[in-house]
Amino acid sequence: MIPSPHIVKSKLPNVGTTIFTVMSAMAAEHNAINLSQGYPDFPVSAQLIDLVRHYMMNGHNQYAPMPGVPALRNQIANKLKNSLDCDFDADGEVTVVAGATEGLYATLTAFVHMGDEVIIFDPAYDLYAPAVQLSGGIPVHLELELPDFTINWEQLESMISTRTRLIVINNPNNPAGSVLTQEDLLKLSELVVQHDLMLFSDEVYEHMVYHPQGHQSILKFPELRARGVAVFSFGKTFHATGWKVGYCVAPEALTKELRRIHQFVAFSVNTPVQMALADFLMEPEHYRSLSTFFKEKRDLFLGLMKKSRFEPLPCNGTYFQLMKYHNISDLPDTEMASWMTKEHGVASIPTSVFYKRKTDRKILRFCFAKNPETLTQAAEKLCKI
Repeated sequence: MIPSPHIVKSKLPNVGTTIFTVMSAMAAEHNAINLSQGYPDFPVSAQLIDLVRHYMMNGHNQYAPMPGVPALRNQIANKLKNSLDCDFDADGEVTVVAGATEGLYATLTAFVHMGDEVIIFDPAYDLYAPAVQLSGGIPVHLELELPDFTINWEQLESMISTRTRLIVINNPNNPAGSVLTQEDLLKLSELVVQHDLMLFSDEVYEHMVYHPQGHQSILKFPELRARGVAVFSFGKTFHATGWKVGYCVAPEALTKELRRIHQFVAFSVNTPVQMALADFLMEPEHYRSLSTFFKEKRDLFLGLMKKSRFEPLPCNGTYFQLMKYHNISDLPDTEMASWMTKEHGVASIPTSVFYKRKTDRKILRFCFAKNPETLTQAAEKLCKI
């Protein structure tokens, strides 16, 4: 290894290796069942894989158009029409991105300027704050209130200043498993209009919602849609997280700015997968059945864990289940997650890492996007603790 003569001044000096990488590596090292990182252990649809192969073998292997393959953008607009009963312009409002992460980064880079404040609700996905900081913005964190991880609206309004530029929401929320209701989004509409704010809405778990109201997208609410960017993930929806394909939906003026960044971050997304997804979306049942599919997995895991000493928190969305362990140990959650992985063979994620203040409420996150056999084996181990 060759040493560098340069002294590097980091743009993110307080950011290390993500907890997902750490826990997955620990799980592999100790041959533990990995319920930490959020990816399925069941296969991608054989039909979808065959479609990708078809387009590869038929020569669709060169650069796609920068905004995305037209056929896919048209199908996304159709999907949104079917799901939300709203019309969308595939050319001016839909952009295919290299995963939701790229969509998030391109959006925040486009709209956050030096000194702008961006409100983030903790617990929060760990990319939000660094992306804000890299654009010279200032993350302002507000903790959601237990037990249901709800927004304190009075506290939120008190945190809005003349420097506040944008609010980031994650609905459903990873890691909390909470969802925003219609009433929440109506309150949010009032706030963004009153204070002239923009909104970024991370909706990658849109099809994993178990609340009676279903998924409440910002795209259903005219004032939010006019001021916001929503990002979605085909990787999450179709169990193919390694493909890194998602899309952003925003008004044409916002889309134009987002694409200015997207073209220099990824330029375009791989062509055969886009073509395959366009065909796959023609059958809505591929995504309409997902809430039932994952609800069954959630309920299976909860049933298997009834005899354990862990206490489940409400899960109304995502494929993550939070469990309190205060009846078991006083260890900090990072140490508890490490101990369980090494000594009991099940990897999880400590939730304190999702907080700016590293708030430790003795809660661990478990991914239930797994085969029944995996969940059964993991629960057997957890019930012995």
